[in-house]
Amino acid sequence: MLDLDKKSKLLEILKDRQKRELIPVLQRTQELFGYIPKEAAEIISEELTISLPQIYGVITFYAQFKLEPSGKYIIKICDGTACHVKGSTKIINALKEHLKLDEGEETTKDRLFSLEAVSCLGTCGLAPAMVVDEDVHGLLTPKKAVDIITEIQKSEGK
Repeated sequence: MLDLDKKSKLLEILKDRQKRELIPVLQRTQELFGYIPKEAAEIISEELTISLPQIYGVITFYAQFKLEPSGKYIIKICDGTACHVKGSTKIINALKEHLKLDEGEETTKDRLFSLEAVSCLGTCGLAPAMVVDEDVHGLLTPKKAVDIITEIQKSEGK
């Protein structure tokens, strides 16, 4: 259930909007909630007279949109060619194991971390690399990556 304050802000976003403005509406909705809740998608569908399947088609087509809340810290692991060749898969697997993420899960149960494999971070010279929020970490090994996350967990009292 959406809280009333955020629901009223969503309705304000939708005021005087047209169908062609779906993507900006979804972007603003995600800024408001941190993801696009089902209830928000239903309101958008009603207000813009766009079917819910069409809205979900757009949400699932663009990687920027999330249907689940993200963690406090977003970990992006580069799996582009240079990083992949230098072992990014081992790093991804080590972090999944450390964070206890099951197959298909991106966010830890405590919502502290979200782990995403991305096509490119533009840091090929630092391959393999990851970004935690805005902090770039390069020349990683599975152990170095886990150590970085462990330090964040310690700072969070985990």
